[in-house]
Amino acid sequence: MGTNIGELLKRETSSLTKLSGKALAIDALNAIYQFLAIIRLPNGTLLRDRRGRATSHLMGLFYRTINFLEHGIKPIYVFDGRPPRLKEKTLEERRLIKEKFSREWREALEQGDMVKAFKKSVMTAHVDDVIISESKELLTLMGVPWVQAPSEGEAQAAYMASRGDVWASASQDYDSLLFGAPRLVRNLTIAGKKYYPKKGIVEDLIPEVIRLDEVLSSLGITREQLIDVAMLVGTDYNEGVKGIGPKTALKLIKRYGSIEEVVRARRIELGFDPEEVRRIFLNPEVSDQYELIWGEPEYAGIREFMLERDFSAERVDRGLERLRKAVERWRSESLIRWIS
Repeated sequence: MGTNIGELLKRETSSLTKLSGKALAIDALNAIYQFLAIIRLPNGTLLRDRRGRATSHLMGLFYRTINFLEHGIKPIYVFDGRPPRLKEKTLEERRLIKEKFSREWREALEQGDMVKAFKKSVMTAHVDDVIISESKELLTLMGVPWVQAPSEGEAQAAYMASRGDVWASASQDYDSLLFGAPRLVRNLTIAGKKYYPKKGIVEDLIPEVIRLDEVLSSLGITREQLIDVAMLVGTDYNEGVKGIGPKTALKLIKRYGSIEEVVRARRIELGFDPEEVRRIFLNPEVSDQYELIWGEPEYAGIREFMLERDFSAERVDRGLERLRKAVERWRSESLIRWIS
């Protein structure tokens, strides 16, 4: 979920076409959760094969990645490692929320209310080791690079962007900016429609680009101060201060300079150590042991992988033909470095 500072951030609308030729480090877990949340049957049930294995994530990953390649986008998926200790409370809260919505989903099914059931199911997505392993296997077969982060995937993606190895980090969360990504692309993996289960509404979504330097310039603060604003509002690593929203947090940080000074001036009691949280964003655990090389897709291997999971042979073959044409275009235009 990240931090709720979106209303403060200057952004520009974009499109897949405008992003052509750019390498993007995609927050893999963020994307997979989106696929698992949205790609479901009308009653909210995940797509599964005859053995009961979830396949919603594979459908999303396969076709969305092909769509990127057709638009000339160079996707690199970055997978989370072990979370920081300070994230444990947030993860537990998310688990309890999923349990609550799972109960409400089952109740809606028993009542025969399919509309309500689907609304509740969107919030029940769960990612396990099998889903992660299958996702990596499919990407490898497609010749698409993926990177295993030692800790937070967004931190690793931001690090890759700050080194210039990718053009931007791609995620729905704003944490990438706090981690130092020069650019953040949102609405990439779910461009089209977004469903708000609590409100029961659907919103059109298009990709948007947020540039860190423009954000800091427009707000008149430093990156360290942006992190302090986020801490006052709340992050995955700390609870925010009750009654302080993004706009108030920004005013306080601009007036007093830092969260420590805000605490002293306003006599606020924090339930966390600001320096410890700040350190996660400024000095995250990342790795430079990665290589961004796109390989020739293993078409037969992809087909076997997908058909083993009961995907339609006709649809898979159409997807493979799209993939083949995209690869031929990339090769002819020398868009990427290839290995065979």
